[in-house]
This record gives sequence, C-alpha cells and structure tokens, in this order.
Amino acid sequence: MIPVDVAGLTKIYVDQSRGEVRAVDDISFACQPGEIFGLLGANGAGKTTTLRMLSTILAPSAGRAAVMGHDVATAPEHVRRSLGFYSASTALYPRLTGRETLEFFARINGFPEAAVAARVEALITRFGIGEYAGARVDTLSQGMKQKVSIARTVAHDPPVLIFDEPSVGLDVLNALEMQKVIGELRDDGKTIIFSTHIMSEAERLCDRIAIIHRGRIHACGTLAELRAATGRHYLEDIFVHYVEQAGAAPTP
Repeated sequence: MIPVDVAGLTKIYVDQSRGEVRAVDDISFACQPGEIFGLLGANGAGKTTTLRMLSTILAPSAGRAAVMGHDVATAPEHVRRSLGFYSASTALYPRLTGRETLEFFARINGFPEAAVAARVEALITRFGIGEYAGARVDTLSQGMKQKVSIARTVAHDPPVLIFDEPSVGLDVLNALEMQKVIGELRDDGKTIIFSTHIMSEAERLCDRIAIIHRGRIHACGTLAELRAATGRHYLEDIFVHYVEQAGAAPTP
C-alpha cells in the first residue's frame, strides 16, 4: 500500500474579481514509508490547499487522494485517524495542561483507551516536557508549546504526518529542534509530507522534493536528480529555474 497517493488533485475557487481560480491544478505524487516528501513553493503556490485536501479539511474539486488506502472524499474519518497534521498556526487549548492535551488528542483520534495513559507518558518523556506536563498550555514558553504541539500531532501514533510550514515564527534554536524531531520521526518509519518555502529546510530534511508554483507541480525528485536535470547546485537556483520556466510557458 502507498501511504499517500495523489492523482489529478484539483481545487477550484470562484473569485468575484478574478473568476475561476485553480489553487491546485491537476497534481499527482506518491509518498513512501520512512520518507520526507517536500512541497517547496512560495506563499500562495498551493501547498497549504493541497495539505488541507489531504487532511479532509477541504473537499477536492477534481482528482483523487488516498491516505493509507482511504479516500479523502469517501472515507474522511479513516483518513483523519491515519494522519497527524502540524501547522505553525495550529492552536492548542490554552486551559488544558500539556498532559491533558495529549490525552484528549489520543482519545479523539481513536487511540485504544487502555493504552492512552502509557502512550501519553511515553510522549512526555520523549519530548522532554515532564517538568511542564501539569502546567496549563497558556503559561508555557513558545518552545515548550511547540513540543506539546508536535506531541499532540503524533499522540495517536499515525503512520502519516503532515507538517505545514512548521518553522514559521520560531527562532533558530527551536527551528533546528523541530527539524531534528521530524528527522527522528522519519527514522521511525513515518511517511512525512513537509511543506516549506525555506530552501535550507528542504535541503536538510527532504528525501524528495516537489516544486509547486501556481498550483502545479513543475518538478519532483531527489536533490541529486533536480541538480542533474537543471545543471544547478543550490536548491534556491533550482527553484528559480523551474519558476522562470513556468512563467515563460504559455497558459493552456
């Protein structure tokens, strides 16, 4: 089974001033276990819209997508139990403690009740939040909130994880800690989709990279493959190459 399988996925909005807007336009890709698959694009390129369709927040206009064999349109509950979604804009419940947060998200996502307590304690230990586990979330530092939020994302031990621009708003040390955790989750065999517009993050973390621009994927491969295809070494230059090509191409 392919953990994430996307074919012809499309999202169309109708804007009063611009008419039909294809936020995501006929994209296809697949992600494997133990892989970090990067979606690299500028703000507004279609990254977040794609991830919201995969997580069942948005319904596709056309095409299909499946997570662990479950179709996002016809089996959304199964999809949600199969993945964890992390975004820098994802809020925590301020009145819950760290431990209560993990218990809540484990239960709401169907983790076996008899194993919840042990799972929560394991996460508290793994993410180093033991000293603060009993404190309300709204009293925690930004770095500690980040740890609780990542732990919340994996509380039900999903096979697929989505990280949507997770470093936004983080300082350098917290961003590096975030990257370290994501690498460890990949080493655990998780399938990870990682959305970013930060070239250094993509270079450091991603096993394969898809370059998305104006809702379309214009290139997809390992960094070595993208370098060979473009003759450029730095990911920033590779990205600009494909964006400029897309801008020069006639609109169908």
